[in-house]
Amino acid sequence: MPIDNADELRKAVDRAVSSVQITDVHTHLFSPRFGGLLLWGVDELITYHYLIAETHRWIDLPVEDYWELSTREQADLIWRTLFLENSPLAESCRGVLTALRNLGLDTAARDLEGYRSRFASLRVEEYVDTVFERSGVKEVVMTNDPFDDAEREVWLQGPEEDPRFRAALRLDALLNAWETGGAKLARWGYGVQTRLGGDTIREVKRFLKEWAERMQAVYMAVSLPPTFVMPEDSPRSRLIRECVLPVCEELNIPFAMMIGVKKLVNPGLRLAGDSVGKASIETVEHLCTTYPGNKFLVTMLSRENQHELCVAARKYRNLMPFGCWWFLNNPSLVDEITRMRLELLGLSFIPQHSDARVLDQLLYKWEHSRRIIAGALCDKYRDLMATGWRIEESEIQRDVGKLFGGNFWQFVERKI
Repeated sequence: MPIDNADELRKAVDRAVSSVQITDVHTHLFSPRFGGLLLWGVDELITYHYLIAETHRWIDLPVEDYWELSTREQADLIWRTLFLENSPLAESCRGVLTALRNLGLDTAARDLEGYRSRFASLRVEEYVDTVFERSGVKEVVMTNDPFDDAEREVWLQGPEEDPRFRAALRLDALLNAWETGGAKLARWGYGVQTRLGGDTIREVKRFLKEWAERMQAVYMAVSLPPTFVMPEDSPRSRLIRECVLPVCEELNIPFAMMIGVKKLVNPGLRLAGDSVGKASIETVEHLCTTYPGNKFLVTMLSRENQHELCVAARKYRNLMPFGCWWFLNNPSLVDEITRMRLELLGLSFIPQHSDARVLDQLLYKWEHSRRIIAGALCDKYRDLMATGWRIEESEIQRDVGKLFGGNFWQFVERKI
């Protein structure tokens, strides 16, 4: 039956969005087999790098002294500063409280020690099941770096066995730091040279194929600065052009570019010290035009790039915008960007990914995003109804399934 009024419409959209099983297309999570690389629990949640940066806006403690504290001591400091001495209005603070509430904990108690006691009784394997179930996430795509020694050892033991954790081959160490990345390849027995001479291109391609197949990677990925341009005379440009793109096309997997991060503008804050800059959409257009056989997953960090990226996606079938990344993952911006994408691209994009570094963040990032996306969708369906168009609930369920996973898998599996 068609939906007849705005009240029924809102209920139908809410049902579809709240029940859909999500593919989280970009995270920094790991399965339990990776041991300590999987971050979880209340202290990890509170010491997320967003909250570290916010805390240092309030305290006089030198940053080097902060890093001397244990994780527990850091969490105590952040909790006291951001949650007790100030109201936790920032999205990252609200997220901590949403996650705790979704675990059945009493946030009104403000009892950090009590929360710790609850987590101390949990087994990580069971907790993973709990988080996936309560967040409504079906599967996540990890960020997998073969240049990280601890992670590399796990992969050498065999592929990931938990189907909820899919792999993405991360290439920052190869593309953004060729001298050190290339030196590691040489130590591992690949015949590469610093100046990319000899068999270097062939050997890098061999490395990429071996690791993409070992991980069963669903895409290759790199985080890029706002100054990234192609074509240019640099090792990165040549490695992308002659190695990454040919291998991605051969294996029929996308190349994901996350563009716009300025690394360590405040080095003392470590991961919390990164910033944002506006990037060149012309580079994305050049790649999509020059390499029509390749698929590009693209997210850009600057708000100012979002309209340009939407317009570019209208022109290129091999370009898929995804998510509201990092500093854009705030309710007002997610709402704005989602509405713009719906108006320019219809349903042909991926509205969100969690970028979660701590398992528990799935509990709040997706609750918050579901609510915002549902609101934007409801308004757009209401606009359709105003034209006389009749909408079936099954159509809403179809559309929501595409946005929260279907579009990603169709793009990954499609041959351009």
